Amino acid sequence: MTATKPECRATLVSMQLTNDMGVAIAERHGVRLTSPDRPVLAGETVTKAQLIAYYDAVAERMLPHVANRALALVRVPNGSRPFFQKHDTGGFPDTMRRVAIELKESEREDHFYVTDIAGVMAGVQMSTLEFHIWGSHIDTLEKPDRIIFDIDPDAGLDFGRVRAAACRIRDVLKEWGLQSYPMVTGGKGVHVIAPLRPVTEWPLVKLFCRTFAQRLEDNEPDSFTANIRKVQRQGRMFVDYLRNERGATAVTPFSTRARPGVPCAVPVGWDELDRLKAANQFDIEAAAERAGQPDPWPDYFELTQSITKGMVEAVAGPLKDLEQ
Repeated sequence: MTATKPECRATLVSMQLTNDMGVAIAERHGVRLTSPDRPVLAGETVTKAQLIAYYDAVAERMLPHVANRALALVRVPNGSRPFFQKHDTGGFPDTMRRVAIELKESEREDHFYVTDIAGVMAGVQMSTLEFHIWGSHIDTLEKPDRIIFDIDPDAGLDFGRVRAAACRIRDVLKEWGLQSYPMVTGGKGVHVIAPLRPVTEWPLVKLFCRTFAQRLEDNEPDSFTANIRKVQRQGRMFVDYLRNERGATAVTPFSTRARPGVPCAVPVGWDELDRLKAANQFDIEAAAERAGQPDPWPDYFELTQSITKGMVEAVAGPLKDLEQ
């Protein structure tokens, strides 16, 4: 994974997160922390204990987004090369809970989930640097309660283009009656996220999102592409709709990232997004401070919007004419 160092740290108020804080917090939550002062990523100074202190600081904001969802983890044992892990291979503390999910006919695999911040901290103890979530909760697994469009810019495009693309997606979603919220990812892009009532199953939600992205490309071909191939971007933004299908995941709000500087994925308001200079400018201390400020998504969990069959037909055509 490659990325530039987070920018503009000096412009953000930050709080100090120390190893001693992290060790004390881990003990309070019953997490056995080994090698607390070891850097979590090669060439970086952020330690495992500091990550514990960070997640304690953002727990109130993070937990409503991450709890009771199947997880995928990006782990970096001993600061080595990051790798993606979706299934339990053993050795994890019990606070990282497991749920068996059917992947194919007659095939089931244990997935991790957490119910409290101690579970997140147990993941940190197991060298997890990124927490990625399903778009549905484990008790309504087949009906997503969020959709996400990940704006992935072509190399060389400045962040101003990414901000403009996010605002355009927001405006088009609004035309469909869907309110959305921006999150800087800690990488290059922005996630535009719309919460949903879990009433429509994955195939129809995916169809809506795929057609939505394709319509963006059709209507604004100089700005957007719905094609995942990088050769097709050529100065455009890839609108990644592929996270809106069963089993796909996206980084959760307030997760750290396995990138230089250990930046964080942070929810922001639309007005605030306009002032940001990069998607990776929140390090753990700035993100912890941000979590203590007024919530930029105050009504996120109160919205009752949904994607209906009528909306899918309006954007994609009669369902009887489509492959299910």
